[in-house]
Amino acid sequence: MTADAVVVLCTAPAAAGRAGRLGAHELARAVVAERLCACVNVLPAVRSYFHWQGRIDAVDELLLVAKTTRAAAPALRARLVALHPYETPEVLELAVADGLPAYLRWLADAVAPEPAP
Repeated sequence: MTADAVVVLCTAPAAAGRAGRLGAHELARAVVAERLCACVNVLPAVRSYFHWQGRIDAVDELLLVAKTTRAAAPALRARLVALHPYETPEVLELAVADGLPAYLRWLADAVAPEPAP
């Protein structure tokens, strides 16, 4: 079971940017609602420094920590990119080495498609 769990990190601004794109809290709610991940923690007060378009830039962001399955990770990544206000958002996938078995079962069940009525 643990080999199937992954954590996806994504930084995002608090507010939406380009039209039709979402801020951090809206991104988190959207990907959980779409069952692409079981849970997203939104951590405040991230100051990011990075190279962009030939200069060093800095922005205030929030950090999304999404828990999902290896099978759902590609769809989660695609959806984050589609909804994200940045041209090139940070989306990093980290394998989970181990975890509480009950939590990992819950995670897998939360990401699985809902049964048809």
